[in-house]
Amino acid sequence: MKNIDEQSFKKAFLLFESGDINAIEIGTTKGLQQLHKYLFDGLYDFAGKIRTQNISKGRFRFATALYLNEILAKIEQMPENTFEEIIAKYVEMNIAHPFMEGNGRTMRIWLDLILKANLKKVVNWQFADKFLYLQAMERSPINDLELRTLIFQNLTDEVENREIIFKGIEQSYYYEGYKKEDDDLNH
Repeated sequence: MKNIDEQSFKKAFLLFESGDINAIEIGTTKGLQQLHKYLFDGLYDFAGKIRTQNISKGRFRFATALYLNEILAKIEQMPENTFEEIIAKYVEMNIAHPFMEGNGRTMRIWLDLILKANLKKVVNWQFADKFLYLQAMERSPINDLELRTLIFQNLTDEVENREIIFKGIEQSYYYEGYKKEDDDLNH
């Protein structure tokens, strides 16, 4: 698993370094699939593919695979005009959990693309505490106030700041249990 995380981590950096991030559809299921395929192509045979099996984490069951395509179509139509609407869409996409693996890393980039396009902001993930973020995500299907508060406190208008973007990728992978070796990348 470490090798997959390491390779995907390098691909996440490349996504931004190469400018390929600019070709990703924003706020759509297709865009989320494009991101997932970019991050996990060659690592998972299901890279970029919507799952066909039911999955759960702990006692929480994500959206039933049988209805997943209909659910994703409804999420895609959700408005993205305000911060609250964007977070509501992010929470719904997390409940859908469209991929077998790699949802969190993919969705955090997806969220930043939506925030950047609509509000000219991104999340400065390096300052969003792992425990508080994961706890807020776990509770968000019931009430997203905790998540909204945490993310709002960490918004920045420095949307092109390379350090914020790359430290954010590191933090995103850290949330999933991966910690890069210092000599992995010189960013």
